[in-house]
Amino acid sequence: MMELLTSPEAWAALLTLTALEIVLGIDNVIFLSVIVSRLPPEQAKRARQIGLLLALVFRILLLSVLVWLIGLKEPVLTLKGVTLSWRDIILIGGGMFLIGKATHEIHAEVEAREVEPEAKSNASVFFWVIMQIIVVDLVFSLDSIITAIGMAEDIEIMVAAVVIACFIMYVSSGPVSKFVADHPTTKMLALAFLVLIGVALVADGFKFHIPRGYIYFAIVFAAAVELFNVLARRNRKKVAKQRV
Repeated sequence: MMELLTSPEAWAALLTLTALEIVLGIDNVIFLSVIVSRLPPEQAKRARQIGLLLALVFRILLLSVLVWLIGLKEPVLTLKGVTLSWRDIILIGGGMFLIGKATHEIHAEVEAREVEPEAKSNASVFFWVIMQIIVVDLVFSLDSIITAIGMAEDIEIMVAAVVIACFIMYVSSGPVSKFVADHPTTKMLALAFLVLIGVALVADGFKFHIPRGYIYFAIVFAAAVELFNVLARRNRKKVAKQRV
């Protein structure tokens, strides 16, 4: 441990891996913000806390079974000339789940169907939300930890990077969720991001890698445009009030 604390290479690996884990955690935060938006505020906060705690637990558990995790990359199925491992199958399944969930939510938003308050506070709805969070947490955790394995050799560095990234996810999830709730148009944008991320996961599963840099650039660019729209609407409202 002392060797790691005094090693510049170890600190460089920690900083690099932490930054990467934070970027990969954006997917998790976006999904949590969207999925809890239909719950009452009290339940939404609790669901978000449970989701982030599960994200941390899943990541640490996966790190503790590295041998098993590496074994997930062994081919188990051949589909039309493409060999698939359990990791690929999990990524494909998780990506399709994200695409299906986001598409369902987009349809609900377009159709403007409102959920009754009684249904929203129902314990079964809360349970279903937690189940969806567990599925997506597992998929994102798998992707995140396999990336960590490829970038660092010491388990201590991996655990430290994951814990720091999850803490930053926890701090940022509240403001992100509030922003999505306060500005309904951003929810549609977040759902579009989830479709994009789901497509990338499915493509990865079928050995067609889409560089994450392209995806995150698209997300940042679209988010910046939406932020300008939010500021413009706010300024127009202020001008309208002053005229009245």
